[in-house]
Amino acid sequence: MRTTTSRIVVVLFATMLIAAACGSKSSDSSKSGGATTATTAFDQALADKLPAKVKSAGKIVVAADASYAPNEFFKDDGTTVQGMDVDMGNAIGEVLGVKVEVQNAGFDTIIPALGTRYDIGMSSFTDSKEREQTVDMVTYFQAGTSFLVQQGKNPDLTSLDTLCGKKVGVEKGTVQLDDATAQSKTCTDAGKAAVDVQAFPDQSGANSALSSGRVDVVMLDTPVAEYQAKISNGAFEVIGQSYGTEPYGIAVPKTAEYAGLTDALLGAVKKLAATGAYKQVLETWGIADGAITNFQINGAIS
Repeated sequence: MRTTTSRIVVVLFATMLIAAACGSKSSDSSKSGGATTATTAFDQALADKLPAKVKSAGKIVVAADASYAPNEFFKDDGTTVQGMDVDMGNAIGEVLGVKVEVQNAGFDTIIPALGTRYDIGMSSFTDSKEREQTVDMVTYFQAGTSFLVQQGKNPDLTSLDTLCGKKVGVEKGTVQLDDATAQSKTCTDAGKAAVDVQAFPDQSGANSALSSGRVDVVMLDTPVAEYQAKISNGAFEVIGQSYGTEPYGIAVPKTAEYAGLTDALLGAVKKLAATGAYKQVLETWGIADGAITNFQINGAIS
């Protein structure tokens, strides 16, 4: 999916899930913006699954690209990351008894830096079979792709087939970049004009290009597209039907020093679902439609 000089940031009421168990360690509360009524108790059995690297550090360092509201974006201070993924990460930390430290990173740089700079990536990563060749994925959400345009302009750009000859904005490293690039070949193979695919370092750059008219349409995850339309004061609208709904995954290194982390994360997400905390995080950010029930390791559809 996706620091730039242009960001659309609106502060929402965020959620902070509070540990209920005596003696549990709190996640980094500076990363989340509010509180919910749900509690998440520390689980010793799941904590025991954590690799020695994480246990000794007492924290999980999470990489997220903070230009993808409401999933991950900056607070007004321009440095603190908030959003659904942050709150979900903090809640997972409560269950596992470790702090969660969220660091901003360019989306296409996250996976290559896992295991060195960061422990995991929680940044709206679509769980794909290609990504599973490099990292393991723990599924926890799902979303499709939508088309975002200027209000009242390009109303026909409602599907991949309509993109021939159009300027399309996407974020580097995303499935949308792959889809737009593949569609360009489909267009030229049919004797039509190629898609002018413009890839930006982050989603804010793509959104800015749409606002200025440098691109005709932006392709991005549906909950993020809907959020941008909502906060644009009528400047943007989502058109057509979303496509390609697939699970999001928490990206985890496959190396031996991280053995056990995927099982610990999966168990924590399942526990959050059972207590209702998972649902509350999604509802806080208005994206409960993306909830899943079949949490798994490496659950890519394609």
